[in-house]
Amino acid sequence: MKLPKIVADLVTAQNNFDSVAYANCFSETAVVFDEGKTHHGRKEIAHWIANANERYEATMKPVSFDAESILKAETSGNFPGSPIVLSYHLQIADGLIQSLNITG
Repeated sequence: MKLPKIVADLVTAQNNFDSVAYANCFSETAVVFDEGKTHHGRKEIAHWIANANERYEATMKPVSFDAESILKAETSGNFPGSPIVLSYHLQIADGLIQSLNITG
């Protein structure tokens, strides 16, 4: 499956538990929505993903990517129901992620 470079970089950063590389996939003003919380900007995104990596140790295996920029990925980790397929709703502009909304 062919993923946009920034999406492939995001998956690689997640699977390496590299919160800095993960956050660098986002614009300075990006927004992430996950587990009922909103995270604004790279600094908050880096903090959020570092905490999530510590808690869940989640890895992603892309299943599909569609024209609406929705990445479906089998997500495995230290959480009930693992593995599950999550949907990563992405808005991408200028080669960076502007927003990410993770849904079940």
